[in-house]
Amino acid sequence: MANVLIPGGAGYVGGWLADRAVQAGHDVRVYDLLLYEDRYLKEIPFVAGDVLERERLRPHLDWADTVVWLAALVGDPACALDPALTGKINLESLGWLCDVFDGRIVFPSTCSVYGAQETELDESAPTNPLSLYAELKLDAEELLMSRRPDSLVLRLATLAGMGDTYSRIRLDLVVNLLVMRAKLVGEMQVFGGAQYRPLLHVRDVATCVVPHLESDAAGIYNLGTENATILQVAERIVARVGDGVDVQRVDTPFQDTRNYRVSFRKAEDELGYRPAYSIDDAIDEIARLIDEGRVKDLSMAAFSNLEALRPFLRPDAIPLGREIRNAHQLARHASPPELARS
Repeated sequence: MANVLIPGGAGYVGGWLADRAVQAGHDVRVYDLLLYEDRYLKEIPFVAGDVLERERLRPHLDWADTVVWLAALVGDPACALDPALTGKINLESLGWLCDVFDGRIVFPSTCSVYGAQETELDESAPTNPLSLYAELKLDAEELLMSRRPDSLVLRLATLAGMGDTYSRIRLDLVVNLLVMRAKLVGEMQVFGGAQYRPLLHVRDVATCVVPHLESDAAGIYNLGTENATILQVAERIVARVGDGVDVQRVDTPFQDTRNYRVSFRKAEDELGYRPAYSIDDAIDEIARLIDEGRVKDLSMAAFSNLEALRPFLRPDAIPLGREIRNAHQLARHASPPELARS
């Protein structure tokens, strides 16, 4: 069993992954800034820290056999808030990791590196990133493959569904957002609708990663469950949440021009990956949360990476933004973080 460090492990992907790694017998440590959360309640060793605070992070890298590097600003709009900071977090910190850590690296990239293409794409297909987020992920892949070719890089499809019990809901992802609109508004606006997205239940990141925390599997792999058009997703949501939901198709051009179908065959053949969850599972999970009244206000900024980060990265753009950021920084530095079970 391995010592597994998960920077960014308190987030949407990391919550379930940390749970599954512990269940598999690994010694897991989560290192996270809690940028989107205000508490970490799991019985998993936890260190409060920023990946840019390298002296703080370094001792935990010395402890680790395997690092699952989830620390990143995620999503096109969120990354565009502060391109310079995004570059430091999403690329420069990974270069530093390669300098100081000689153990196993597992790195999540994104299928967004393919951009807009017509044919089904495998890992040998040309890339065409259409955003800063995708460009930096592609740069990170190239960095790892040149300096640490023994790393495992997973190009994740568009995520959906619920993570672990404690993780926040993300409503800036297409499946989750459309379910929310269907349940609360009774209609879904679909821009275009014919554009394809590869899709993946968020828990299936762990389904693939955990069996390979100690393996010698290396290289770049697409990871997903299925490909579907946005309109097909909307129609499936209508079929599962009930009649009476109106799907409004809008032909007006939309700023998100990605359109791509992805092959997952390499991960299936070489990594033995088989998804444990379906996109229908994701639809049902979000619908059930709303039906049971388990979420007080689905318009909260915490459910969107962009809106949650705006007070920190663009503090002058919203009322009280600077105060929110300063209060967060004071709380972080009130006492030195230490390894603890929360």
